[in-house]
Amino acid sequence: MLELGKKDVASQAGDLIKDGTEATFMADVVDGSQDLPVIVDFWATWCGPCKTLGPMLEKAVGDARGRVKMVKIDVDQNQRLAQMLVQQGLPLQSIPTVVAFYKGQVVEMFQGAQPQSEVTAFVSRVADMAGDGGLGAAIEAAEAMLAEGAAVDAAQTFAAILGEDPANAAAYGGMVRAHLALKDIEQAELLLKSVPSEIAGAPEIDSARAQLELALQAAEAGPVAELRAAVEADPDNLQARFDLAKALHAGGEVEAAVAELLDLFRRDREWNDGAAKAQLFTIFEALKPTDPIVLNGRRKLSSMIFA
Repeated sequence: MLELGKKDVASQAGDLIKDGTEATFMADVVDGSQDLPVIVDFWATWCGPCKTLGPMLEKAVGDARGRVKMVKIDVDQNQRLAQMLVQQGLPLQSIPTVVAFYKGQVVEMFQGAQPQSEVTAFVSRVADMAGDGGLGAAIEAAEAMLAEGAAVDAAQTFAAILGEDPANAAAYGGMVRAHLALKDIEQAELLLKSVPSEIAGAPEIDSARAQLELALQAAEAGPVAELRAAVEADPDNLQARFDLAKALHAGGEVEAAVAELLDLFRRDREWNDGAAKAQLFTIFEALKPTDPIVLNGRRKLSSMIFA
């Protein structure tokens, strides 16, 4: 069973936050900012506001999940470096001074104490300069693997993405779908129970929940031939028609399942507390919004509702 691995913020921050010196400045900041932005905190031990601002910056950088790095420079211990940077235009006469570098250039900065909200916003803006760090491309690759039937590889890729960004709804939903493809319903259920609250209502999570519900139904679906015979013998046997729709979906005949549910809704839209419409919405939620089955099904359902 594949497990969902997550890096905690403290561990990840430890990899991205370091103390810098004159000797390491070129490698850590100028060269280091070629791929990811680097935020430099110029501080001193005697500076009261520095002691408050530093932890705020570290928290925000840790929360950015690897999209930005941070280097801390003690100006007293690196006076020659500070003087060189002042000569190049950085206002280091007053500290704390926080400077963001990207591609070796200064891109943003601020001085003095700031509330946590402003510090977080600053770090977020800087992190956004480098995009998503390739996570979008990784999600596309994982989705391609899943579509090609390589569910194990897809699950591993989604897990790696979640290791970088545990609140990535697309990767979280993809992880659930990968486990469903592997017939590991128990793990899919556990994953959905542990969805981070901030993405619990994301479309990708709703879709994964719908797919899990359909997978649970499939495990209990009856034989299509028998159910079809029951419907043909008594077209008004709505329970048999509903069960047939679930069995058809379990067998991969999604369009046929939607057709049976639409027929059921046409015959009695209130049957079993509107079960036909609810099942249609579950199927639609599990598919992509642009899927022709969704578009045609929603159009036909709407025409019956508003007829």
